[in-house]
Amino acid sequence: MPIRRLPPLLVDQIAAGEVVERPASVVKELFENAVDAGASRVRVEIEGGGTQLIAVRDDGGGIPAEELELALAPHATSKITEPQDLEAIATMGFRGEALASIASVARVRITSRPPEAESAAVVAAASGRLEPLRPCAGPPGTLVEVRDLFFNVPARRKFLRGETAESTRVADQVRLLALAHPTVGVRLDVDGRTRLDLPADQDAHARIRDVLGRELEPHLLPLEHDEAGVRVRGMIGTPELARPTARAIRLLLNGRPIADRTVVHAVREGYRGLIEPGRSPTVVLWLQVDPRRVDVNVHPQKTEVRFRDQAAVHAAVRHAIREALRRADIVPAVDLSRVGESGDGGPIRGAVETMLHRGAWGAGRPPGTPVPPSGGGFGGSGLRVGPAAGFGTSSPRPAGPSPVMLSHLRTALEAESVDDATRERLMDLVAGTVAESAAPPAEPSFAGIRPVIDVMQVHGSFLVAQDERGLLIVDQHALHERIMFEELRERLAEGSLESQRQLMPIVLEVPEGHLEHLPALEPLLGRLGFELSPLGPTAIGVHAVPTLLVQRRVDIPGFLEDLLRRTDEDGSPPDGEAALSEVLDMMACKAAVKAGEKLSAADMAELMAARERFERSSNCPHGRPTTLRLSIEDLERQFGRR
Repeated sequence: MPIRRLPPLLVDQIAAGEVVERPASVVKELFENAVDAGASRVRVEIEGGGTQLIAVRDDGGGIPAEELELALAPHATSKITEPQDLEAIATMGFRGEALASIASVARVRITSRPPEAESAAVVAAASGRLEPLRPCAGPPGTLVEVRDLFFNVPARRKFLRGETAESTRVADQVRLLALAHPTVGVRLDVDGRTRLDLPADQDAHARIRDVLGRELEPHLLPLEHDEAGVRVRGMIGTPELARPTARAIRLLLNGRPIADRTVVHAVREGYRGLIEPGRSPTVVLWLQVDPRRVDVNVHPQKTEVRFRDQAAVHAAVRHAIREALRRADIVPAVDLSRVGESGDGGPIRGAVETMLHRGAWGAGRPPGTPVPPSGGGFGGSGLRVGPAAGFGTSSPRPAGPSPVMLSHLRTALEAESVDDATRERLMDLVAGTVAESAAPPAEPSFAGIRPVIDVMQVHGSFLVAQDERGLLIVDQHALHERIMFEELRERLAEGSLESQRQLMPIVLEVPEGHLEHLPALEPLLGRLGFELSPLGPTAIGVHAVPTLLVQRRVDIPGFLEDLLRRTDEDGSPPDGEAALSEVLDMMACKAAVKAGEKLSAADMAELMAARERFERSSNCPHGRPTTLRLSIEDLERQFGRR
């Protein structure tokens, strides 16, 4: 076929395919044009999911009548004038193709009036044809109406989803743009009903709460951090707000919504070990970076960017999130309003009732008796946290409530109702016992953890204690796993782990092909105390193993088989810190105390004391919670005190 120039309409429709994917894409382009025009308020109206009508009205600077027709011409813009302007783009739009592309696949009408003009002017276009410009009445600002989207490209229209789905996408886009520009008032009407109405000049954190929902406010943490020319601010959710998809991660760069893998990875690294794999945190981040240090001209929709110093941006975001989480108390609270809904109230109620039935906090010792010094470690296994393990120190905190108070608490929990006098007495006992038993709290090592007062074991799996805020229920395996993970990391920072050589090598048979991963894993395994060598096409000789795994009676062949299987499934071993964290996760999980393993009073006190040393002890390395809290306030509500 001969080479020939494409017709202008076809050129514009090809461009529209890159810029206008669906109604939400049109809303984004028109909203950002309004922001560039200096609007203080933007109103968006849609009908039929946006395919019948999209109308965006603003109170910005408007377009002079003599420039209205030019606004619909391809590659016409007032935002850049020379190539150097592309090196520091400070506006939302700059390509000059949005209005022309939209007009090639829809019927478009623009009504605009600059504040100094006596009257407005209107221009209309459809399929690339302009109607004559004419004057009209109108307030200062601009109104862009887009009707019958894709009316002349039926193949594109078939790919759209139903009206409800497209309306939801538009609403999500408007909320994201509202987050990007908190000083701009935003209103969204869908089929004549107002779905969103946000005031202008709103505080940034108030805008986040209004967009995400006020019910999330107790679980949102403010964040502000400056590092290496990157300013990070916003709000992040506690780990319990993690979602199955990454849609809850909202990133805004210099007022522009973006989807950047570098920043998303930094966000996930900031939450590493606090949320389960496969889930994503709830995050709203505003990033401010010198426009000369970022290229936004790498994607037609301007959602992808390229940072000149990705490492600096990654580090700033990761540090900001870790610091915000470090300062916060992220121990999840138990919703007592749901206790008993399923009949027996579930494992939490069972644990509390067992504690109350025993009427004591220590395992077989009177309340308030000082915890004896550690003897044989956890479960007599020889593994300890503290001086014996070379990991630091721990100091148990004696004290405890009386059996009388616990007995009354049990009675109240089991009863459907109690009289006012009994309730008053119960709560006086609770308040008085907590006040009497609380020793002067030691200064915690970080803001998220408060000193624990006394501890007991329930069903061989849970530890129950109290702190200054209420009742703590701890999963002993999950907590020990986190403590071991952090202590192993500390030891590795000083050198390799202690190793124990075997008199005879352990021979490990592995599936064919797994041996090919051994050379890549050897440096990391060497730091951890393993010494391995191939003995044939499907066999490995294990000559030395970490002393820790021997002490905890870990199945060494099973551990290595699991590691090689995971590496084979991933295709290759992960790099750097991710590889180290993954293997330490496995070691800590295998070596930690198990559910059903009986602990001595000294073991429990030592474990709870070690909990206060690490900033992320509220979650195990896999992200599951180690601790739940029943707050004093919730207990008071259950007893009718609130």
